[in-house]
Amino acid sequence: MASSPTFAHTVTERFLRYVVIDTQSDPASPTCPSTEKQKDLGRLLVSELLAMGLADAHMDTNGYVYATIPANTDKAVPVICFCSHMDTSPDCSGTNVKPQIVRNYRGGDIKLPGDRSQVIRATDNPALADQIGNDIVTSDGTTLLGADNKAGVAEIMDAAQILLANRRIKHGTIKILFTPDEEIGRGVDKADLKKLGADFAYTMDGETAGHIEDETFSADGAVITIEGVSVHPGFAKGKMEHAIKIASRIVERLPKDTCSPETTEGREGFLHPVGISGTLESATLGLIVRDFTDEGLKQKEDLLQRIVDGVMTDFPHSTARVEIKPQYRNMKQVVDRHPAIVDNAMEAIRRAGLEPMKGSIRGGTDGSRLSFMGLPCPNIFAGEHAFHSRTEWVSVQDMEAAVRTIVHLAAIWEERA
Repeated sequence: MASSPTFAHTVTERFLRYVVIDTQSDPASPTCPSTEKQKDLGRLLVSELLAMGLADAHMDTNGYVYATIPANTDKAVPVICFCSHMDTSPDCSGTNVKPQIVRNYRGGDIKLPGDRSQVIRATDNPALADQIGNDIVTSDGTTLLGADNKAGVAEIMDAAQILLANRRIKHGTIKILFTPDEEIGRGVDKADLKKLGADFAYTMDGETAGHIEDETFSADGAVITIEGVSVHPGFAKGKMEHAIKIASRIVERLPKDTCSPETTEGREGFLHPVGISGTLESATLGLIVRDFTDEGLKQKEDLLQRIVDGVMTDFPHSTARVEIKPQYRNMKQVVDRHPAIVDNAMEAIRRAGLEPMKGSIRGGTDGSRLSFMGLPCPNIFAGEHAFHSRTEWVSVQDMEAAVRTIVHLAAIWEERA
């Protein structure tokens, strides 16, 4: 890099502006985006990108925002994309978000003013111990905050402004992609990678400052469809086989001390029921299956089939069909083929003043699917914590460190080209 960039940050102001726009996605909606209100943020981002001078900034009919920062070097540099999602989780209200800033955090619990029962407890948030003296942004406790992933959106926008204002920072072509519906598993369903034209990408959607994640769960969904035997309850003895009770029996036989989200950590996977519905005659049970290896997924799916088969021996006139639906795979299978992606990011994190930490996500990102669509895409920290909850928080200083990381990363790809 020819000279150190001037980091005149706008990330916090942007973040506070973005979180008050309700962009909650809806898994029950068949449209793309699943909620029209996600386009409200998309339109604002396009207007800001155009105002920066990115002439190709636009939002397509599906709510995806694209923009290009042109190269300012003669070198042949791989085209790098930075990606974040605009939607917030359906798990918690994102309507009428009222962000608060706790200046110069001194430690201890943070009580949220809109609902005093909502407390960001230091014991539940060990990452707060690293935030002494920093400025913590929270909601008022009546909604989520939206740091997942509007922190990432604001960081990419701030980095774009810095790169455009500091022409001495040499970089190749940089692509920007903001997606809808990541929280409901559809974040890249309609992403146009040919139009995007990137060689490698990074999602800005991670947690603790300094972390880069090059590994995710592999994920399948399982749907069990049960057909019972319906008989008038007054004459049911020895005849009725109740589909809801069969489904309940299957759930009851799932492992209790292992193989569930509440009993696993680290690299352990799980079987997790996420929905049950039905009547006496028919019922449906939905589960998600997670593991870091394809072998681990298959073991859990075989276990589920054995549980179902065992339960059905008590219901000889009923049927249960298990259908497995692949969702995404561990990005490491793809990312490891391109070591420079992670190496360059680790160096960028160092230059941003942090100790890089490589890790795994007990979940998935848009990057999982992008990687298998031909765009290798690890995940860099955005600073978000306690996401999908009313006690979600992010620190100003972590967001600023993420911005510095993006700027340094753009320069490192150019240096090493």
